[in-house]
Amino acid sequence: MRQDGIDLDTSLGYLLKEAASALRSAMEEVLRPLGMTITHYSCLELLAQRPGMSNSELARGAFVTRQSMNVLLQSLEKDGYVTRPGAAPAGRVLPATLTERGRRSLAQATAAVRSVEVRMLSGMTDAEQQAALRALRSMVRSLREG
Repeated sequence: MRQDGIDLDTSLGYLLKEAASALRSAMEEVLRPLGMTITHYSCLELLAQRPGMSNSELARGAFVTRQSMNVLLQSLEKDGYVTRPGAAPAGRVLPATLTERGRRSLAQATAAVRSVEVRMLSGMTDAEQQAALRALRSMVRSLREG
């Protein structure tokens, strides 16, 4: 018997959450053997695409708190995946840069994550994928503006 409220069978928000959960599980599954978490991977990917990002920018991009990102960056630096200057070149920002080890690790992780995305999209045509991208971007925009 259905209670008054949201019909989970037809709720787009619920389906998006279910898809995000399935995607997260699949990504965790392929990243775990590489000794990586999704946040670890996200941080490396962000640094590869946008070198010199601050801790705050990385945290926003990886959807974690600044404190969590700071702990992760310290760990990545200790393990040789990233380097940061001893002193801030300007202000208080210590921009992180990928090391060679970080780039190699990222290449493996990117291939693994890409395989998950290919699997996720395998039942969709190119046109359907483009329509999904447009729809999701529109939803994000509407929620952020509203």
